[in-house]
Amino acid sequence: MIDLWPHWFRPWWLLLLPLLGWLLWQLWHRQKRAGRWQMILPPAFHAVLLSGGNGRESKSPWVLLGLAWLLAVLALLGPSWQRVEQTSQKPADPLVVLLELTPQMLATDSPPNRLEQARRKLYDLLQARSDAQTAIVVYAGSAHTLVPLSDDLATSRNLLEALRPSIMPEPGHRADLAVEKALALLKHGGLGQGRLLLIGSSLSKQERQGIRLLLQGNASPALSILGIGSREGTPVTQESGEFLKDEQGAILIPRLDSPTLKAFANEMGGRYRAARLDDKDLRQLGVLDPPQTLLSDGQRLHLRHLGRPGLLAAAAAFAAGRLRRSPRLAVLLAPAAARLAATQLRLRVAGPVAARRPARPAVAAKTTARRSCRAFCRPPVARCGAV
Repeated sequence: MIDLWPHWFRPWWLLLLPLLGWLLWQLWHRQKRAGRWQMILPPAFHAVLLSGGNGRESKSPWVLLGLAWLLAVLALLGPSWQRVEQTSQKPADPLVVLLELTPQMLATDSPPNRLEQARRKLYDLLQARSDAQTAIVVYAGSAHTLVPLSDDLATSRNLLEALRPSIMPEPGHRADLAVEKALALLKHGGLGQGRLLLIGSSLSKQERQGIRLLLQGNASPALSILGIGSREGTPVTQESGEFLKDEQGAILIPRLDSPTLKAFANEMGGRYRAARLDDKDLRQLGVLDPPQTLLSDGQRLHLRHLGRPGLLAAAAAFAAGRLRRSPRLAVLLAPAAARLAATQLRLRVAGPVAARRPARPAVAAKTTARRSCRAFCRPPVARCGAV
């Protein structure tokens, strides 16, 4: 799409126009003040001692300088006449993490404890899936949504840092309720089938049966399991400082039930891996794989690019060629030339403009001019002494 009025990539360069106008005005008046020597020196010496000694002040160099500055500012503004519309897309790979938040997660067989190791795994997972939708559901005797389907990494990290088993309202172990909550999140999200990842150490027979009923059918998402803990287990020190005990009052030693978890994950169409210190376990589970499909988010990006910037460069090069006779003005054009070179605009100006030089006077005229200059110039001016 081509617009009649261009789009400016860097409009703040317009603030430079008043400064350049003021600078051009000062330079022109400085030239006029320098021209007062024409009223002091005899007319016969104007051609030798003064620039523009014919008595006429040409305005064309200043007009060309102003034009060159204006074209340089236009080039810095970054005009664009062409626009391409592109629909933005996001990965369509929703994942719901089911995190066990029971007192057994305080066991120290996975230093510093199981909950801290699970938290670090979730940090790595969220960081790797920063562009995808991820939800977190915590469960004990009941299940609760900690983070809905979102790609807000900062909010998820803040909520994970505050997790403690004591915040759960009901004691127990009901992973099936967490799966039910996760299916509701995927349904309301409308991002596709999605996947489930359970992080825990064991599943009872009742939990496994409830999950089977929820995930039966071909349209159900796959359930993968990340095991936390060790086969030997260790006593659990609760937040109160006491050891965790069972109903008979014996010290409870929770153990990682890897065989049962692995068999159940295979039955649900997923994978099982025990937690490691690196991210190899998450990669083998497939939760770090890039998404296979993209989903439009309804937003359109307008991508603009420069249309025919060579016209500005050619005009600036023409003005620079006309001002080649004035070294001071050529220096003032150096920023524009550097900007055009930085944008890789390759120009070939055919036929360099030949510099015109005034004819040198005779040696006798030079001697007379120097003597007259010493008589009239007090103190001597650098321009009068350079012949």
